[in-house]
Amino acid sequence: MRAEDQFHLGLVAEDFEATLAELSAAFGYEWCAEIGGPLPLALPTGDAVVDISCVYSRTLPRLEIIRSVPGTLWEPVAGGGVHHIGYWSDDVAADAAELTGQGFVTEATRAGSGGAPFAFLRGPSGLLVELVDRVVRPGLEKYWIHGGGDA
Repeated sequence: MRAEDQFHLGLVAEDFEATLAELSAAFGYEWCAEIGGPLPLALPTGDAVVDISCVYSRTLPRLEIIRSVPGTLWEPVAGGGVHHIGYWSDDVAADAAELTGQGFVTEATRAGSGGAPFAFLRGPSGLLVELVDRVVRPGLEKYWIHGGGDA
């Protein structure tokens, strides 16, 4: 993995609309259409489906704002800080294994069937990293450029 593979910062918002408005007013962020839906995951406690909803910024540096889902990994960080850092991965399983070898702990994964693989891993310092299969990059780039929900 390389630093230049980092492509977004994820924030989980308790008040989704207010967070978008605040970032727009303060920093000029423009937003794509909201996307999401049921997301099948493998968690340390077993398989689950979590209904996720988010928007990405069209503006750089890229932000992903996620609606809070109580009782899941997608809850706001105390004080409204960064929830996770997203990285492109050419091999999510191999990169996750590399991070695990460095003391990271897997918090959630999605296999390739029904969508591109991704993984969330928490580092020894508490940093949460999202590995996203690079195969989705062209679709996300189209979404970011056009701002629509057709990623």
